[in-house]
Amino acid sequence: MPLLNKPTTATSGAPGGDPAPRSLTRLRTALTVFFALDGFLFAGWVVRIPAIKQQTGASASDLGLALLGVSAGAVVTMTLTGRLCRRFGSHPVTVAAGALMSLGIALPAQAHSAFSLGLVLLVFGIAYGGINVAMNSAAVDLVAALRRPVMPGFHAAFSLGGMIGAGLGGLVAAGLSPAVHLLALTAVGLLVTAAAGPTLLRHPAPVPASAPVSPPARVSAQAGPVARPSGRTRRLVVLFGVIALCTAYGEGALADWGALHLEQDLDAHPGIAAAGYSLFALAMTAGRLTGTALLERLGQTRTLVLGGATAAVGMLLGALAPTVWLALLGFAVTGLGLANIFPVAVGRAGALAGPAGVATASTLGYGGMLLGPPAIGFLADWFSLPAALTTVAALAGAAALIGYAARKSAS
Repeated sequence: MPLLNKPTTATSGAPGGDPAPRSLTRLRTALTVFFALDGFLFAGWVVRIPAIKQQTGASASDLGLALLGVSAGAVVTMTLTGRLCRRFGSHPVTVAAGALMSLGIALPAQAHSAFSLGLVLLVFGIAYGGINVAMNSAAVDLVAALRRPVMPGFHAAFSLGGMIGAGLGGLVAAGLSPAVHLLALTAVGLLVTAAAGPTLLRHPAPVPASAPVSPPARVSAQAGPVARPSGRTRRLVVLFGVIALCTAYGEGALADWGALHLEQDLDAHPGIAAAGYSLFALAMTAGRLTGTALLERLGQTRTLVLGGATAAVGMLLGALAPTVWLALLGFAVTGLGLANIFPVAVGRAGALAGPAGVATASTLGYGGMLLGPPAIGFLADWFSLPAALTTVAALAGAAALIGYAARKSAS
């Protein structure tokens, strides 16, 4: 029986009857650490893509094909992770995937051809897909227990981890080889997993206390088997997954191609080029740290529409600006616009259908993040990299339109 079914509510937690007992606080902290670790490791990999591209001698289209290894591993795993979470629990799956991702981050630097790079990225993608579905499922359960829309805070940790990972990557890019850098990230990842993992393993997913909660939240948080979602619920989950896809496409594109665009098309110094993704991640972090207040003030529909429109304008500037500094400004505006769309979409899908909803929306959303970069690579070969990046603006605008069309369902 889950730990929180026992008397660990207001009287057994913090002094003074704090409605959020210490067990929930510890879970929230540990889960936040895993979100940050995910962003940190992912950013550490993406800022070394230019060096690994040179190491393997890959063309833009070759690199795009190699990046399909991440996409294939992640998307296939995402479709299975919802079942693993229902069978073993989202917390153990999160810890296992965190350890595998930490080990997998060292592999790309050992590749010396586009083909071998694609193979090792398959392993990295398996871990990346697993941890993202598992930790988002765990976050949905915790949000239901806390009864506050704190999902953006977890994704803020992901963005903060990405900002730190990209910033450190930019600092060490000139002094450390990709092999040494990524091996150091393996050590950091395993240490963090060993430190935060036991908290998740000791505490099963929380069950909301007896106070009333909304029906969608109760479905996502209850332990044990749940009824098969209705056809309408499944359609809504897919709709929110498409919104996540449209915006995650932009996040993946900037992660994998932003530094290359600044360095190749605008002659930026490698350190400044690496800082481009760090600035984007900083803007996303700032947007997500204010996400709970924004959702409470504006609601889901306005947050989705305003975010999509802002990201579309920002990415047009980032892709087409004639100078590095204007492009960096565009990246920052894009980060602010995209900040809360993905957590809102995935959180809503999880509230509607539990881990299965998170798995479906995450598969679509992270599928956009992971399939977008290869698509950008092909478009860059056919047209140009700036022209390819304008597709990010187009999909952000599409997310705004879909969010407005779904306004009655998102209330």
